[in-house]
Amino acid sequence: MTRRPGQQGQPEQPGRPGRPDDPPDAAPPPDDAPAPAAGHPGTAPTAGHPGTASAPAARDTERPPAAPDTERPPADPGTDPSPEEPDARPSPEEVAARRREFAALLEAFRDTAVLVPLRDGGWLTADFGGIRWILAFSDESALARYAVARDETDREWTYQTVLGAKLLDVAVPEAGVPCGVALDAADGPEHAVLLPPVTGIVPDAFAVDNVDHARQGGAPR
Repeated sequence: MTRRPGQQGQPEQPGRPGRPDDPPDAAPPPDDAPAPAAGHPGTAPTAGHPGTASAPAARDTERPPAAPDTERPPADPGTDPSPEEPDARPSPEEVAARRREFAALLEAFRDTAVLVPLRDGGWLTADFGGIRWILAFSDESALARYAVARDETDREWTYQTVLGAKLLDVAVPEAGVPCGVALDAADGPEHAVLLPPVTGIVPDAFAVDNVDHARQGGAPR
């Protein structure tokens, strides 16, 4: 029997392949078969599973195996795995602060003279959302920005100076349809102000959210 290099002088262990006590029909391993890696027990072929004798790579033996899926509880199909979003509703304190801020803005508007452009013998208006809006502007710069947005800078813009209270208390009732005031409409949502025909802004008889007004058919008197 041919010994492998480096194995001479080692006592033979019974029961190993290729030893004299093997049964007659057991074939000795070929001379060029690789010797098992020392210090790596469990790399020999397992009974009933041929072809598994190759030793695992060192990186596999040094890294602990991943935890089985049974250790992690399954997700409840009735719950949303995404993180909870903060409540977008304002707190009562925020609502109260916004109401105070709007009340101060409304009072300032009523006491301020604004510019109302003239168009076709009357004030410039725009119908949107079932409401007629009287277009008013804080100053000539705000009116000029509106002209640029409308691409109407080549025309002459004439206007009247009207007190805000007169627009809400007189012009709105005379409109004949649900009517509000839009201040600086070209300045975007951060700066433009809408004063819709609701209770607390226009006379109650012309507020679209007034219960008695709704019972009368929803049209201003």
